[in-house]
Amino acid sequence: MRKLVLATMVLFSLLSCNKDDDFAPLSQTEKDDLLTLREEEKLARDVYLYAFDKYALDISNNISQSEQKHMDKILSLLNRYDLADPASTTRGVFNNAELQTLYNDLTAQVDVSELEALKVGAIIEDLDIKDIEEFENRTDHNDILDAYSKLKCGSRNHMRAYYGQLMDNSFTYEAQFITSDALSAIIASGNEQCGRN
Repeated sequence: MRKLVLATMVLFSLLSCNKDDDFAPLSQTEKDDLLTLREEEKLARDVYLYAFDKYALDISNNISQSEQKHMDKILSLLNRYDLADPASTTRGVFNNAELQTLYNDLTAQVDVSELEALKVGAIIEDLDIKDIEEFENRTDHNDILDAYSKLKCGSRNHMRAYYGQLMDNSFTYEAQFITSDALSAIIASGNEQCGRN
């Protein structure tokens, strides 16, 4: 009996030592980053749906569906950490004032032409990559880092798609948020398998 108790204690100790700290409390910065990213992915989805409604661009429709998966991925983290969802169910409406202004500005740019709509797509993915890289540097939770990695991978693929469409229209996009070298590296490489988003 003593051996059984001892073995149980050792096993419990090992499990405790190997337990991931994923569910440790989040800092306020980590919470703010998740809440911002939830609405930032919504912004991407809503702008792309706006562009699809206006020009019936397949790329906008296809990538909007991916952005919905990104939104869902972040929502699962909000639920895991018991954070209230900031995303409105109404398209084009945001609780984050900066994102609301950005949405208004980007949809106004989409209104100009199909080419501008493609430029907007590249701008959004550019911003997403930059923001996610910043968020990655502010957390050590493995579940959050895994989600960020997959979303950033998806954004790189989206950037390649928009960049290719712009090139087909004789326009070369220049990075506005990430570095020119980072953009060049993305464009020079092929599409990635990002796992389940």
